[in-house]
Amino acid sequence: MSARRILVVDDEAGIRHALGQLLEYEGFDVRTASGGTEGIAEYEKFRPQLVFLDVKMAGLDGLEVLKRLRQIDGNALVVMISGHATIQTAVEATQLGAYDILEKPLDTDRVLVLLRNAFETRTLTEENERLRQTIESRYEIVGKTYAIRALLERIEKVSATPARVLITGENGTGKELVARAIHRGSQRVKKPFIEVNCAAIPSELIESELFGHMKGSFTGAISDRAGKFEQADHGTLFLDEIGDMSLSAQAKVLRVLQDGVVTRIGGNKPIQVDVRVLAATNKDLQDEIAAGRFREDLFYRLNVVPIAVPALRERREDIEQLVIHFLRQFAARDGMPARDITDDALRRLAELDWPGNVRELRNTIERLVILANAATITAADVDRLVGRRSTEPAGLGNLVDCQTFEEFKLSAERAFLQSKLRAFDWNVSETARALDMPRSNLYKKIERYGLTRESTPDSLPPTR
Repeated sequence: MSARRILVVDDEAGIRHALGQLLEYEGFDVRTASGGTEGIAEYEKFRPQLVFLDVKMAGLDGLEVLKRLRQIDGNALVVMISGHATIQTAVEATQLGAYDILEKPLDTDRVLVLLRNAFETRTLTEENERLRQTIESRYEIVGKTYAIRALLERIEKVSATPARVLITGENGTGKELVARAIHRGSQRVKKPFIEVNCAAIPSELIESELFGHMKGSFTGAISDRAGKFEQADHGTLFLDEIGDMSLSAQAKVLRVLQDGVVTRIGGNKPIQVDVRVLAATNKDLQDEIAAGRFREDLFYRLNVVPIAVPALRERREDIEQLVIHFLRQFAARDGMPARDITDDALRRLAELDWPGNVRELRNTIERLVILANAATITAADVDRLVGRRSTEPAGLGNLVDCQTFEEFKLSAERAFLQSKLRAFDWNVSETARALDMPRSNLYKKIERYGLTRESTPDSLPPTR
């Protein structure tokens, strides 16, 4: 189908013929319709990129057709044409979403100028849509394991609420992706999402960054500046690596959370803000509190809903899906076909240790895309460009040090069950189903081996 498609809807045969002839001469693929009902049906089949639509027609008039076309396609680009256009008609057509309105008899030069501008608008709209899809793809949470399904379920539940969320997890697990997903699912989605990396900003500047400053309040303050809280008003503020924030800044953040008011450095006028705060850290904040580096009262303010992001080793089955996702992502970014990858290469990647989690995996796939010699990435490419790093399943320990075969069997079974329970977020029913084991047997083994869930801010008792 042609990339430049135009539909002409007019009950005058002369207009349809003259305008159609001009458009075809300019290289457009043109179809015509003699009435509103026919025009709507043709639009759904033809999907034109531009419509010339008569205002006054028998049956459905042009304004009603315009309304229905915009219901079918919110991006429909419609130019109204009229033999007796009035200001009222123009205003109504504009309110309904018309791109422009032309008066009969049509002026050829004006039609050509309008076409150029309209298709430039269409191109810009399509580019913006592609950019939006690219950005959303970059922040998509990919996976189908129980750990990811449970994570997505919790994100969905908390997104619709105004609750503060504390996101915990190792470096590279995707804490920012979780924060953005919560914002996208919230009622604040059309408002700003403002991110602050607390670890990347020097402690002497963090307060200015968060709360803003007035001109002359300190050396280098050459003008008034709004802080991140003000910028995020009615939206979401994501405080990444909040465990690295200074105690002084923590005290001020606590006051903002309590009162909903910020005061710029050097200023004395309180500014009311309505901000949803999401925070993330790779540190154990309970340990930081015990060491005097984090305020306990701020922890409880932030930790209304805790979300723990699983490490990649806890959802190793997702690696293949992540690899395919990243290959497609890089292809879309570079405007090239997605690279193929062999099953052996996928298995090799799944066997590797990923201490940097999903971020490390993504960077590795980008390296393979750039440096692999052939169109298809092979296991040899993985060995050459990534290495043969072995991975020891979490919790197995030094099984080779066991003194007897019976001791080895018991240690291996204990480590295996601990790993599977962790993978299913300690949901005993799901774990037993995956292992094809009666739930009662699994409970007995948990009791026999004294298995307990690791302590995390998100710890919950095992699900029965």
